[in-house]
Amino acid sequence: MARSEYWIQEAIERPGSLRAYVRRKYGERGFTRSPKTGRKIIRKEVLQRLSKKKGTIGRKARLALTLRKLRRRR
Repeated sequence: MARSEYWIQEAIERPGSLRAYVRRKYGERGFTRSPKTGRKIIRKEVLQRLSKKKGTIGRKARLALTLRKLRRRR
């Protein structure tokens, strides 16, 4: 079984949908600013709370937490 080099892009079917959900449910308090880039990122506490949910939102939140770990390893 050959792995795709771009598996992350294929795993994210609807980019931005988790951010839109957090914006609807939590508003601006669901986000924080990145100290390096100044961009809005979803708070870790919010992702951890959402990752315990079943269904699509929980799966997206778990993937987001995993991607944060991958980014930190560089």
